[in-house]
Amino acid sequence: MTLAIAPFGADDTPATEQAYAIDAAAAVDLPDLPCCRQRFFAMIRHPMPGNRSVRLLAHLDGAPAGYLLLDLPQLDNTENASANLVVHPAYRRRGVGRALLDRGLDLLRERGRVRVSAMSRAHPPGQPEQPSPAAAFAATVGATDALVDIRRRLEVRRLDQGRLDSLLVEARTRAAGYELVFWQGDTPQEYLAEVAYLDGRLLSDAPMGDLAWEPEQVDAERVRATDRAIAARGRRRYHAGVRHRATGRLIAWTLLEVTASAPWHAFQQITIVDPDHRGHRLGLLAKIENLRHLLAHEPDLGVIDTFNADSNEHMIAINEQLGFRVCDRWSNWQLSV
Repeated sequence: MTLAIAPFGADDTPATEQAYAIDAAAAVDLPDLPCCRQRFFAMIRHPMPGNRSVRLLAHLDGAPAGYLLLDLPQLDNTENASANLVVHPAYRRRGVGRALLDRGLDLLRERGRVRVSAMSRAHPPGQPEQPSPAAAFAATVGATDALVDIRRRLEVRRLDQGRLDSLLVEARTRAAGYELVFWQGDTPQEYLAEVAYLDGRLLSDAPMGDLAWEPEQVDAERVRATDRAIAARGRRRYHAGVRHRATGRLIAWTLLEVTASAPWHAFQQITIVDPDHRGHRLGLLAKIENLRHLLAHEPDLGVIDTFNADSNEHMIAINEQLGFRVCDRWSNWQLSV
């Protein structure tokens, strides 16, 4: 048995094809989530701004067996790295994952990183007593579960529109002095600075458990670069913002994204309200209105997934009012380098 590990560049199409084939085979672990080729290739070729990527591909007896993608933040969190390690199901339990991790840790030490994090589902579907392959591997290598996320799913066909109408009436009575704005795709120039401020608050406001991750430094340039990276992934983006009439400022923002190759699936991404304007039901208002904004343009949409820290009681309560229901548990693993 011969195991070879080598780095590959963002412009190495054959290696990227092999890595994607591994990813597609491993989709058996997540059968209810889409595996999108455009997203994968863009993740390799168009990393998120402020990140430097390291890519490793493993071959076992000449066959593509696993890959490791490492993102090294350059603008903040400069002691940290994030990882995506995937082994083809046909080549598991042969040391491929461990060899990729060991090589990756060596590279991180050379670059002065002190910890690395990764995310995985905790249990296979319908088997809460059995750890998933990724969870079992993380425990074996000594990673700690630093933050528990719960995935909730909204099934569009089960939406209770009457219930949403009632929630909107309640929210609007608390939201005098505010107005909604909508856009699709890239951030309009007039909202760039305010979206940057809100986006930069996210990791300050959201529960982070024991995950050692600093708030990100977000400015207008980084928002623009993020827009380009997400557009390259083919994701269709639907935004709702809330403007404060007295000042004209955008003080709340929420985002839904539809997967490029799977029009039946979307993710509820960020929802955030400026602390000075909380208590007016603005998060609930923006989420319901943006949900309807999305559905008006995406007739094939079937489900929307969202992730929240299990301690984020406020956002969980809002999501459950909309009809999101618990789907599974995910772990944010952290490992000292």
